[in-house]
Amino acid sequence: MADKGKMDQAKGKAKEAAGKITGSDRMKAEGKTDQAKGKAKEALSETEERARGIQDSLRDKRDRT
Repeated sequence: MADKGKMDQAKGKAKEAAGKITGSDRMKAEGKTDQAKGKAKEALSETEERARGIQDSLRDKRDRT
């Protein structure tokens, strides 16, 4: 999912740049929104990864006792 977040960010940067070039406030806003969505997807992916790591760590501790 992190890759998808990076893709949204890249798409957003391109849209924002196109909006600046054409003078389209709407396109600039869409670009910023896409970038924010991409960052949120990345953060979610990192949080899920950490949670899995904690879960695995707790499982290992439980199995050793």
